[in-house]
Amino acid sequence: MSRKLKKGYFVRGQFVAEGSPLDLEYKRELKGTDELSRTDLKRESTELQKLGEDLLTLRTDLMTKLELPDKLVDGVLEAKRITNFEGKRRQMQFIGKLMRKLEPAKLDEIRAMLEEQHMPSAQETLALHQAEQWRDRLITDDDAVGQWLNISPATDSQQLRALVRQARKDAKPEKPGEALRHGRAYREIFQLVRSTLLEHAEGEQPREEAPYNDPDEV
Repeated sequence: MSRKLKKGYFVRGQFVAEGSPLDLEYKRELKGTDELSRTDLKRESTELQKLGEDLLTLRTDLMTKLELPDKLVDGVLEAKRITNFEGKRRQMQFIGKLMRKLEPAKLDEIRAMLEEQHMPSAQETLALHQAEQWRDRLITDDDAVGQWLNISPATDSQQLRALVRQARKDAKPEKPGEALRHGRAYREIFQLVRSTLLEHAEGEQPREEAPYNDPDEV
């Protein structure tokens, strides 16, 4: 009676028994020895395990777009609820097994969604550039504070003027020839302006009393 093969591994969701014709074929394709194939497969398993961990951080709307198997979705939700370390570890192992059953195309979709989640939105990118321009204008142009208050009257004018005065003071080099310094006020002006621009973007757009410079012309 032939010995039943029990040991093996998964390749793209398919179980490959050690010693089977498919196993030998994979080893030949890898041009290596048994040790090389095990290293490669272990690397793949580790990557899928990490991808499964990242899946826990994916926003609900992006998760829905993926149309993952219900078992995997339920496994991810359960992992989020588990606080016990050992229980979490076992659940992540379970998720890793489910990940190995997914088609390569679906794994690529998951990676794309994770990348999309970490990319700033168009609004955030625009607010970042505009905030940098406004910060520099507020510090260098005496008229800029009044222009900013025209488009954002809710801004605390006393706080803004105090920050501008401090930023100008901090920027003065202690000795001739030294580079300009940027202190805390410089950073706080940027945060104040950026948060206000984002609020405008989510609601009404700022009025045009103080047009921004084209970034390509700066």
